[in-house]
Amino acid sequence: MKWLGVSLFLGLIPLVSLESPLVALGAPERPWVLEASSTGAGSAPSSHFLPLDEITIDDLITYFADGTLTSVDLVRAYIERIFEVNHILHAVGEINPDALSIARVLDAERVQGHLRGPLHGVPILVKDNIATLDRMNNTAGSFALVGATVTREATVVAKLRSAGAIILGKATMGEWAQCRSRKASSSHGWSAYGGQVYGAYYPQQDPSGSSSGSAVAVSIGLALASIGTETSGSIVNPSEKSNGVGIKPTLGLTSRSMVIPISLRQDTVGPMARTVKDAAYVLSAISGQDKFDNWTSAQPFRDGSSPDYVKACDFFGLKGVRIGIPRNGIEYFLDEHTKPIMDDFEKALQVMSNAGAVIVDKADFPAFDFPAFSRNASIVLDTDFVAGLAEYFLHLDHNPFELHTLKDLASFTKDDPREEYPDRDTYVWDRELSRNISSGSSESFQAYEANLKMGLEEGVVGSLDRYGCDVLVLPTFASFHLPAIAGLPIVTVPLGYYPADTPLAMNLKGTTVSVAPNIPFGISFVGRAWSEEKLISAAYAFEQRTMVRQRVKPLVSPKYELQNVVRVQGIRLESTLSNTTSQQGSQKTILHRARSQMMDRISSFGSWT
Repeated sequence: MKWLGVSLFLGLIPLVSLESPLVALGAPERPWVLEASSTGAGSAPSSHFLPLDEITIDDLITYFADGTLTSVDLVRAYIERIFEVNHILHAVGEINPDALSIARVLDAERVQGHLRGPLHGVPILVKDNIATLDRMNNTAGSFALVGATVTREATVVAKLRSAGAIILGKATMGEWAQCRSRKASSSHGWSAYGGQVYGAYYPQQDPSGSSSGSAVAVSIGLALASIGTETSGSIVNPSEKSNGVGIKPTLGLTSRSMVIPISLRQDTVGPMARTVKDAAYVLSAISGQDKFDNWTSAQPFRDGSSPDYVKACDFFGLKGVRIGIPRNGIEYFLDEHTKPIMDDFEKALQVMSNAGAVIVDKADFPAFDFPAFSRNASIVLDTDFVAGLAEYFLHLDHNPFELHTLKDLASFTKDDPREEYPDRDTYVWDRELSRNISSGSSESFQAYEANLKMGLEEGVVGSLDRYGCDVLVLPTFASFHLPAIAGLPIVTVPLGYYPADTPLAMNLKGTTVSVAPNIPFGISFVGRAWSEEKLISAAYAFEQRTMVRQRVKPLVSPKYELQNVVRVQGIRLESTLSNTTSQQGSQKTILHRARSQMMDRISSFGSWT
């Protein structure tokens, strides 16, 4: 039997069996769960709580403040939703066994009047290549790292914890960030450890990759938000296919320390959410300088503090903005599947124009040589991965299989049948090992320099400068290539979805559906380095005028909602306040008893494990 999770001896929660229904797991008792008939599970949500696939951080702040919801309630609801659908979609690889105890602590802080920020008590998933210093694994989807431990956790995780976020678990990802096999030999979102992630909008939907589980989980409300990584498209592509928002930050805005690398010269870490504002909240929490990542020292902000990106969320953020449309960077990627996308893209430009934006059509890139920068990127990524992987192995406190080099990893992968070699090959690694050049070689540096030129003066910056534009806008499928090689930011938001008469198209391996009715697609806002505020402002203004996300619904979605878990807990804070008011007129007594009741409620919740 193949498990998506880890052994019980590690103290973690195993998730789903690919061969067995959820009830066969022998999962720990979940005392907050009642029968559907008594809780109304599967029925429409109560008038008070929004559905968990629509709820926002602002909504949670309100619920927490009025006492109708605790973080423990929220964690339990998300866990139930994960167990409800994960055997179908495989979006979550591990649940943090400490999530409930962390939630109890944060609830207690809230009752005592101590709030760490807007993310206080908000559950967030992180991609399974972002190290956490707890009882969860960090595997990049490979059995080679199961049981390994790290000397320190990723800086972005430490920042989330400091901001009060709850690390709910690890999102499944494409193994080694899709940098192991040739495309026809594997599939987006597949990993030996996590299985095949599927999108929720069509049966066996290709989720895109490699932050596949991060996007799918957020889309259907298995967490409020998630953290993904992008080397070339791995945040924005899964986000668009899951009807979501993804922010690929400027290289150096967020730390990559203790994130399993592909390329030090291209990797970024960014938020994935259902709304632009929620993504902005998370970006504000994880951005900033880090002594463990020298690239963050290039940040131009005063006093070393990053902007509050939530303040950039302006309904009028498109007014007066000059938006360039680089047609030569779009037309190269058009094929038989892109007409519905381009039809909606043209409508989107009209929406922006109506909102006061100045559309500069044919603001073409000065040069666009896709084959050339693809060849260069191959050299850069190949040499960077060999060096970066060896560096990551040095930071393992426990290395169960004594892996120290890419050669060691390749041997493990070919020898362990769970890695499904040779059906899923190691073509990328074989190419990397055959180059016999290092990341510091002149050949690698020249390829990087050539790509910087193509991405900047001959690409995005060249277009912005030549046509006097503030932002470039492209369909997401055409948006990420130049920003990847130049380290520039992207924000993707929902644009539309394939219509009912769309013919099906499979991935190259023939295992997932890449094009089909109801599968979403996105539109991206691209800009100069450190222009996230401008991009967020424009993306938010477009999102609020279109609300595309509300027009397309997933085929797979959990039924468990907040009112189900809150009913099980019984007493709510507002009931306590009301009863106490009728018995005691003293406001001091009311608050004292309310807080005592809440503390009793929090402390009574047992651990999952």
